[in-house]
Amino acid sequence: MLAVTGAGLVALAPAGPAAAAGGADHTVMYVADTGDNTVIAYDTTGSDVVARIPVGNGPWGVAVAPDNTTAYVTDEYADTVTVINTATDTVTATIPVGQRPEQLAISPDGSKVYVANYADSSISVISTSTNTVTATFASVPTPSGIALSPDGSTAYVGAYDSASVSTVSTGSGSITGTVSVGTTPAGVAVTMSGNNLYVADQGSNTVSVINTVTDTVTSTIPVGNGPYGLAVSPDGSTVYAANINTDTVSVINTATNAVTTNVPVGAIPYNIAASPDGSKVYAANFAGNTVSVIDTGTETDVATLTGFNEPAGMAFAQIPAPAVTGVSPNQGPETGGGTVTITGTGFTDASAVDFGSVPATSFTVNSPTSITATIPRTTAAGAVDVTVTTPIATSPTAAADQYTYIAVPAVTGVSPNNGPSTGATTVTITGTGFTGASAVAFGSVPATSFTVKSATSITATAPAETAGSTVDVEVTTIGGTSPRSAGDAYTYNADATSLTAAPVVLSISPGQLSLTLSLSATLTDTTTKQPASGRTIAFSVGSTKLCTATTNSQGTATCNGVVSVLVALLALHYDAAFAGSSTLQPATAVGQLIQL
Repeated sequence: MLAVTGAGLVALAPAGPAAAAGGADHTVMYVADTGDNTVIAYDTTGSDVVARIPVGNGPWGVAVAPDNTTAYVTDEYADTVTVINTATDTVTATIPVGQRPEQLAISPDGSKVYVANYADSSISVISTSTNTVTATFASVPTPSGIALSPDGSTAYVGAYDSASVSTVSTGSGSITGTVSVGTTPAGVAVTMSGNNLYVADQGSNTVSVINTVTDTVTSTIPVGNGPYGLAVSPDGSTVYAANINTDTVSVINTATNAVTTNVPVGAIPYNIAASPDGSKVYAANFAGNTVSVIDTGTETDVATLTGFNEPAGMAFAQIPAPAVTGVSPNQGPETGGGTVTITGTGFTDASAVDFGSVPATSFTVNSPTSITATIPRTTAAGAVDVTVTTPIATSPTAAADQYTYIAVPAVTGVSPNNGPSTGATTVTITGTGFTGASAVAFGSVPATSFTVKSATSITATAPAETAGSTVDVEVTTIGGTSPRSAGDAYTYNADATSLTAAPVVLSISPGQLSLTLSLSATLTDTTTKQPASGRTIAFSVGSTKLCTATTNSQGTATCNGVVSVLVALLALHYDAAFAGSSTLQPATAVGQLIQL
């Protein structure tokens, strides 16, 4: 997103998603771009512009709340303060204040913002919970710079037209003291201890040091011409003064209150800010339309950021980069389509969720720590990293962010591939993708039981099913249900049967030529041990077909057949036959013809 345009010059790219890696918090610098009436959010960790935020006319001072969630910007020529949500980089409120607001300071607990209104000599007090002005401290002479004591009880205000610093009680709003300093005091800064206040005396080319306990000037430090903005290093060891007439930054050792060096920067550096880790100092070069980057270790200008338009106030926010700590569920089919809950941090204003290189079908940011995403389809089974992208960064990959696509199982063989309709046959199913199988079915009937032996083998007990039917044996896992194939067929064999024929006693009169035989046979399904009803039984004597009958509910078929006496006496038996069906095997029986 950044392009080197010359030795030490780095051009700002248009705002867009950052290319930086995620993980640790990112430090974002909010710069009032006065000429464009915008605030530029520049990620110093990722070296990228993450947003250009339209604000009011003439943005000048910037301050960030202690919890890093909100930035406040004075709009000098609109007489307003713009409130920016640092998570979304959007304006959440515009608050009317006094005339020509310049600098501002936030109470240590973040509950109030104090705005120095230069033109009407007042301080507006904003409640951060309601974004409204709750009090106005009047008669504070031409306030420009403002800083608070570490406990927030006192505001130190540079009286730009009065060569003095006003000490104001934040409780009562009254001026409790006035300390004379150099001419046109602009920026003010308090050390961490709160015992020393540094004042940029723009017209005197000095920095005054005030002992806040005694309200007396203890040192006057010559610096470059026209010192305006001040910044204190996080450890309090150094104060930096931006000199607008010599285009330098004076580096002051707070132990000796002496300048150790003057660092050349761009044209008219009105304001200056130290990074939270103290490694860099940034100078806003108002006339040069640049921001100079000073390495505090070497006290040299190491880079110049271009692409600004009259940059002024600056402040830093620590913005959490996204990090994924969990995905639930963490596995599913290759076809996707379900939803997962992604947990982690830094999800606010997420612009993308990806499963490996494939974007989520859709997603909803539930909170800064939770996202619900619809799983996209994949072309290959296996584990992928689920990442979340915000304007700050893309979450780093980790074991906790993985989602595994499970291949659809496939059945390639069933052994044995047939068995009785009563089930209970132990079957070995072979194939692929069986790990974690949740169901095995023979057609539409679940297996009586099954055991996953390996990713390629399952042992299952066949359930009872209709005799003579052929079904597909299917395996279901998280990856889906195995598709039907020739190799998954299992056939329920036709049931075995038995047929018994009742004996018939012959009663023959002298000279009788034919007989009417009362024939009876019973058919039993020996697999189920139940009578086989509704089946056709054929009766014959020798080659003579006598009759057919259908078995009743008891499995018995009866009919009367006429046969010649000669044929009956020669045979002395009759035959009963069941031809079989798709569900029952054929059976025959012999019934005795008994002559008395």
